[in-house]
Amino acid sequence: MISKAIIKKVSIAPRKARLVVDLIRGKEIKVAKAILMFTPKSASSIVLKLLNSAEANLAQNINLKSDDFYISEVYVNEGIRLKRLFPRAKGSGDMIKKRTSHIVLKLSTAKEIKEEIKEEIKEEIKEEIKEEIKAKKKEVNIHGTKI
Repeated sequence: MISKAIIKKVSIAPRKARLVVDLIRGKEIKVAKAILMFTPKSASSIVLKLLNSAEANLAQNINLKSDDFYISEVYVNEGIRLKRLFPRAKGSGDMIKKRTSHIVLKLSTAKEIKEEIKEEIKEEIKEEIKEEIKAKKKEVNIHGTKI
């Protein structure tokens, strides 16, 4: 991770924001901006502003071109719920929960993404080897004794 941007208490439901966020995960900055500009969802403008903020943080902290960077991580968490009363018949009322979101966006270079993927693959291979060793230990040979 090289650059990070967070926006909190955005007045949009997390479920709706996740639809937009899933479209840009793992994409280059230019491609993600194009996707967000042409996505007809209300969350797309919010995520686009967040992406621009992360890019500005990147330019301010490190003097590198934004062309080399990808969206390595982006996720939406649930924020607070504002409870409102909706009037009903005979003096009663129903609760309306106005949901909010916290959106986190992280940018990194292609090399960092490749390194993370390599580490994940190494861990998976180690687990597979351990499972094979356990399976071999459990095998019983012809005479009924363990190997």
